[in-house]
Amino acid sequence: MLPPLVGVLLLVSGALKVVRRSLRAQAARSALPRLLKDPNRAVWVLRGTGVAELAVGIGLLTAVPAAAVGGALLGAAFLAYLVAGRAVAPESSCGCTASDSAPIGWHAFARAGAVAAGAGVGALAGDPWWTAFAERPGVSSAMLLAGGAGLAWLAAAPEHQWRVPLRRLRIRLFGHPLATGAAGTPVAASVELLERSLAWETVAPIIRSGLLEHWEEDGWRILHYAGARRVGDAERPVSVLFALDARATRDGLTERVIRVGVVDRETEEVLTPELVAAPGA
Repeated sequence: MLPPLVGVLLLVSGALKVVRRSLRAQAARSALPRLLKDPNRAVWVLRGTGVAELAVGIGLLTAVPAAAVGGALLGAAFLAYLVAGRAVAPESSCGCTASDSAPIGWHAFARAGAVAAGAGVGALAGDPWWTAFAERPGVSSAMLLAGGAGLAWLAAAPEHQWRVPLRRLRIRLFGHPLATGAAGTPVAASVELLERSLAWETVAPIIRSGLLEHWEEDGWRILHYAGARRVGDAERPVSVLFALDARATRDGLTERVIRVGVVDRETEEVLTPELVAAPGA
């Protein structure tokens, strides 16, 4: 009963990649720009992967024989990409679900392995999955529920948004257990506000990591990310710094002013917008 579950997983993941409006920002956080050496190409690869996932997912649900083979190859390709991404840009996310931002870890490998194994089972099976369900509905239903719970957990990145409403309710009732600083606003709330802002979208093509460090100064919360800008055929490492009100949240009423600074790591030069967006960047 794994093929239909993998099909649903691929349909959800593929749909997010195809229709998501902030896919460029998600691609910038992934390892793809470093591997492809082109942020624009990374967006097209991510969207093309989503189209392939949709096609394979539909094929697995309808028991198309070629779809099972394609799903197994797709899962193997995911594993190869994760190995390469982990080696080249370990601080970057994988971009697998177009919503995760955590660095590549065992969670991503387990998800890719489940896709390869589940589709491989479908390739070896002789009959459509609904035939086995009709013969043993009770056992098949239990397997679908257990497998569905496991794949749902794998499909959700550790910081997935379905947890956000529960977290907000807990914070409102009991306060945040990890809140720091005079403002008491969790860093995760600042990061969520930042990643939905125009400031983030503007410099997303040069960002190459998740949040590296943060600190507060004079009421501002400073968020530090690693990045790279193209200079000719090479990339120069930069630090991307965002400053925002330490009290601001996505749902808050405070003024959402966000300042951005880009610093060359080698020369410690503060770059102007013209240098950041130089030809080839």
